[in-house]
Amino acid sequence: MEQVGLDAAHSVTLWGLFMQAGFVVKLVMLGLIAASVWTWAIVVDKTVTYGRARRQLDNFEQVFWSGQSLEELYRTLSDRQTSGMSAIFVAAMREWKKSFERGARSPIGLQMRIDRAMDVTLSRESETLEARLGSLATIGSAAPFVGLFGTVVGIMTSFQAIAGSKQTSLAVVAPGIAEALLATAIGLLAAIPAVIAYNKFSADAGKLTSRMEGFADEFSAILSRQIDEKLQPRAAAQ
Repeated sequence: MEQVGLDAAHSVTLWGLFMQAGFVVKLVMLGLIAASVWTWAIVVDKTVTYGRARRQLDNFEQVFWSGQSLEELYRTLSDRQTSGMSAIFVAAMREWKKSFERGARSPIGLQMRIDRAMDVTLSRESETLEARLGSLATIGSAAPFVGLFGTVVGIMTSFQAIAGSKQTSLAVVAPGIAEALLATAIGLLAAIPAVIAYNKFSADAGKLTSRMEGFADEFSAILSRQIDEKLQPRAAAQ
C-alpha cells in the first residue's frame, strides 16, 4: 500500500503528468511551451531594440538641433547604415540634392517628392519597429484555446479510461484530470506574458513612430523654407 501511495504521489508531479498524458495532449503542451519560449525571445529582442532606438533618436536630435549645417550632417550620415530619424533625414536630403542637381524648378513638386521620400522611409522604419508583434498577438489570443483543446482531449481520454476500468475513486480520476488541466495551465502561461508584452511594445512602437513623424514634419518645414529661398530668386531672374 505504501508503494502504491508513492507511485500515486509521483504520478501527479508536473513531469509525471506530462509523461502520462496522451499523444495529442503532449503535442499541445510541447507546442505551447515552444510558443512561450518564442514569446520570451521576442520580449528580449524588442526590449533591446527599442532601447537602442530611443538612444539613437535622442542622439540624433541632439546633433540635429546643435546648429550643425545640414550639408555637413548629411555627408557624415550618407555613407553609414542609418535608422530612425537619421534614415528619414538622409532620404530627404538625398532627394533634395538629386532634385537641385537636375535643376528643379517647381517648389511644389520638389516639396512633394521630399515628403514622399520621408513618408516611405518612415513607413519602413515603423514596420521594422512593429515586426513580430503580430506573433505576440496571435499567441496571446490563441494559446488559451489551444490549451483548452488539449484539456478537452485529455478529459475525454481520461473518462474513457475510467469507464473501461470501472473505477471512480478520486485516486483514479484525479491524475487524468490533472494531466488535462496542465495543458490549460501551460496555455495561460504562454498567453499572459504575450498579451502584456504586445500591449507594452505596441505602445512603445507608437511613441517612437510619433517622434519620427514629428521630426519629419519639422524637417519638412525647414526644407520648405530653404526651397523658397533657393527657387524664388531663380524664378525672379527668369
